[in-house]
Amino acid sequence: MMVLYKPHADFLTEHAVDPDKRRYEVAAEGPRHYIDMDRYIFDSIPRKWNDAVAKYSEDSLKAHGIVPWWIQTMLYRLTDAFKEKNQAKILKYSAEIGHYIADAHVPLHASSNHNGQLTDQKGIHGFWESRVPELLADKEWDFFIGKAEYIKDPLRFTWQRVFESAVAADTVLKSEKALSKSFSPDQKYSFEGRNGITIRQYSSAYTKKYNEILQGMVERRMRQSIFAVASFWYTAWVNAGQPDLTQLTNKEFSAEDLEEFENLNTAWRGGITRGREHE
Repeated sequence: MMVLYKPHADFLTEHAVDPDKRRYEVAAEGPRHYIDMDRYIFDSIPRKWNDAVAKYSEDSLKAHGIVPWWIQTMLYRLTDAFKEKNQAKILKYSAEIGHYIADAHVPLHASSNHNGQLTDQKGIHGFWESRVPELLADKEWDFFIGKAEYIKDPLRFTWQRVFESAVAADTVLKSEKALSKSFSPDQKYSFEGRNGITIRQYSSAYTKKYNEILQGMVERRMRQSIFAVASFWYTAWVNAGQPDLTQLTNKEFSAEDLEEFENLNTAWRGGITRGREHE
């Protein structure tokens, strides 16, 4: 599969549609990125979408997030793209399912207290998801995770990762709350340059101490998400009949795709999300 993905690495990481940007234009997008697991009794949630709708109603499910079910929808779309040997669709859906899978590995994407707004910890979402890896990933973390594997039961796999995130959310919040008591405000925050501007953010000392208390949780979840993304790509390809990836068609994006990319970028630059606040 490297013959397809390696030459298009830049597209997958930088130029593909970022589902987060779709949140600035499409109201239905937000719930696809999270699920408030603390609103449910874990063992009572039907794993299949139709069963869940029958039990809770579609409106209720969307009010609290649908990421595990949406990942399955994206897997079907990616599988169909492989069957069609449509390179543009394969790359588009590969990038998008990767985003949703990664979100499912973030503990605060499985909690209704998604940005610490209920416990006076606003900003913790970006702290865990962005600040910690930006400071430590390049120099200290290892993302070589071995080969992708075929996933026999993608729905079960997805729910397992979501349950892990939900269980970890409490640790993410309580650990930061406790750590905050041992740092004064001027020690907890610092002013540093980012993308050409000076911003106030969590200090390097505070960030490193938080990572130490979490015992490498952020790196571990990132590694797990990388493996999951690669394995879902591989699973979609196998389920599609393992088409020859050197013989793909539709290598250029359609006018509709290009228009979507531009519209989403425009909406994103406008800076007003539709749906609940992400960070």
